[in-house]
Amino acid sequence: MAPSSLAEARNALTAAGQLPDAELDVAGIALQFARIDAPEADWQAAGAALSALAQDAVAAAAADRAADAGDAERRRAVLSGVIHVAHGYVGDTERYDDPANANLIKVTERRRALPVALGILWLHAAEAAGWAAHGIDFPGHFLLALEGRRGQAIVDVFDGGTALHANDLRALLKRIEGERAELRPGLLRPVDKRAVLLRLQNNLKLRRLRAGDLDGALACAEDMLRLAPDQAMLWRETGLMNQRLDRVGAALQCLDRALALEPHGEGAQRLRRVIEELRQRLN
Repeated sequence: MAPSSLAEARNALTAAGQLPDAELDVAGIALQFARIDAPEADWQAAGAALSALAQDAVAAAAADRAADAGDAERRRAVLSGVIHVAHGYVGDTERYDDPANANLIKVTERRRALPVALGILWLHAAEAAGWAAHGIDFPGHFLLALEGRRGQAIVDVFDGGTALHANDLRALLKRIEGERAELRPGLLRPVDKRAVLLRLQNNLKLRRLRAGDLDGALACAEDMLRLAPDQAMLWRETGLMNQRLDRVGAALQCLDRALALEPHGEGAQRLRRVIEELRQRLN
């Protein structure tokens, strides 16, 4: 990617970071992240694929009277048909950890993705159809909820958009946490668009860390901060990564910002000790 194009993508993230969550274009922002991650990829073709998906969702929604009237289950079925059948998107069970599964450009090319990347496609299609939807922070597995007039449909976007009921959720939780796990309050806590996008990028950051690419992980975290400039935990992470790279001045700037955002608690006390040690290194 030319430097001007890279700057364009990062400027778009910075601008999005100033918007309220309701105004975020979740697929458009994910596309900017993907441009930075894969500068050689055809992001304009990916944008065209996203537009086609949205157009098909609008047409399918208008053609289903029950869905348009507010039947959450019909809405799930309609979007599943558009995203997974007509457009052929699937969860990548064979190469789950492939970084391409978290890059929206590569996802539109390969039609394979991680759960959270598929969730972004669902949120994109639902918004085009005029239907309310949100991510769910289920332990270890991203889910999505589609709203209707008489409740919501819980969707496993990684499994072709299948509906999940209480017994399904219980079985899924046991697979993730073990046989002793049981459903409990808070498991279906909604997450906003910004949190979904950060979860997508966190996949990339963690893969870079596991590969020993600390510079790459830091760059990823810095781009996440463009979208979420008030995330104290992200400032802390970037500060500690800068510390490991012996960039003391940058580490102090990041950790000072994290402390300003969250000045209280045990974590803040530990951070103050790290900051003091770094300041002593500068003296």
